[in-house]
Amino acid sequence: MSDKPRSTSRILTVGLMLFALFFGAGNLIFPPVLGASAGPHLPAVLVGFLITGVLLPLTTIIAVSTSGEGISGIARRVGPRFGTVMPLAVYLSIGPCYAVPRVATVSYELATRPVLELAGVDPGRWALPVHAAVFFALTMLLALRPSRMADRIGHWLTPALLVLIALLCVVVIVRIPAVQRGPAAAYAVRPFATGLTQGYLTMDVLSASVFGIVVLNALRSRGFAERRRIVGAASAAGVIAAALLVLVYLGLAMLGTRVDGDPSDGTALLRGAADLSLGGVGVVVFAAVVVLACLTTSTGLLSAWSSYSSMEWPQVGFGKELAASTAVSFLLANLGLSTIVMIISPVTLLLYPIAITLVAVTLVDVAAPGHLHAAYLLGAVCSGLLGLVSALADVGWSAPGDLLARTGLWNDQTGWIVPTLVCAVVGLLIDIIAGRWSGPAPAVGEGAAADPATAARP
Repeated sequence: MSDKPRSTSRILTVGLMLFALFFGAGNLIFPPVLGASAGPHLPAVLVGFLITGVLLPLTTIIAVSTSGEGISGIARRVGPRFGTVMPLAVYLSIGPCYAVPRVATVSYELATRPVLELAGVDPGRWALPVHAAVFFALTMLLALRPSRMADRIGHWLTPALLVLIALLCVVVIVRIPAVQRGPAAAYAVRPFATGLTQGYLTMDVLSASVFGIVVLNALRSRGFAERRRIVGAASAAGVIAAALLVLVYLGLAMLGTRVDGDPSDGTALLRGAADLSLGGVGVVVFAAVVVLACLTTSTGLLSAWSSYSSMEWPQVGFGKELAASTAVSFLLANLGLSTIVMIISPVTLLLYPIAITLVAVTLVDVAAPGHLHAAYLLGAVCSGLLGLVSALADVGWSAPGDLLARTGLWNDQTGWIVPTLVCAVVGLLIDIIAGRWSGPAPAVGEGAAADPATAARP
């Protein structure tokens, strides 16, 4: 009997798990904002958003699968110090210092609080801490056994999440007519670039550099051992997750075009859509969507951080790292969403260009045997410096950006792309001349063994 049906089923399960890991708080909030804010420019905005929010994460998953290394191994190709600092910054920003507290806070604002209000209960100061305590207790229970995550999430949580999202979007689109409103300022002036920036804020390229290793380990635990099979299966799982993300994003963007209210407040738009379309039942349905989406993402992120940190500091151990990071996430979640976003926004603008550059060079590196060096180094330096300019502008110091803008080629969202491409190409030529494209390429699994995040967990 052929093993193909079983292999297909395993890939589908991993793909569903990957979709759920990606689909968290920002993925819920940003698409309705695009629909409400873009006006007639929605197609251009969505193209930009899907490039940074779907295509680049998919590319990152493929890059990780072909290299066999997560962000730690790939960053070490730039240099040992960079290979220590960059992964730590990525893991902290998408883990206990930002992304995990954010999903907990968003799940409270979009789920627990509306349900309490519907039941006539005043959500006082006690509500958020209690919600966060229960949310993180469930996260810990799911994350304690990472080897079972694909089955728990892919078989059960993801299908339930998809059914609920489809129900909400279809009912809203069918029952509520579109609201006529003009585009917000940024969407009218630079719709494509604004879409790219909103895709940044999902942080899914950074997440993919971590989740790629989760996918590889999930596939290995399901019997995928050969390099070619692992790469093919990981790529297929990535395509499944990407296709589902595109469908959900389009549905949520259309939902945003049909709800009155502040177009920049994704939380209010989503709550309003649920209430208008399904009434009290809609509040409960939407609360379930939010909790499932945020819970699966927090589970994947805290599991990935704990795996990474327990390998970097082995004397602590996975369980203690998970408990400590959960406690930190709980404390930060109680600061509120606006404070968390204000702190992390410039960090995102700094890290994203570097991560995208490393992924792009990694894909080029796979095209021929061996490892590049100058291409990684020059690309990372250029993208890091220009990402720093964007980050400084985000915190209020726009002088470096204003100076670059005099060239007529710079903006804070996409100005780093062309210079970084030039630097990476120059580095590639240096590597070719130096003969660095020689020697056998590392097999999938060799790099993973050197990467702290790839260690097998119980």
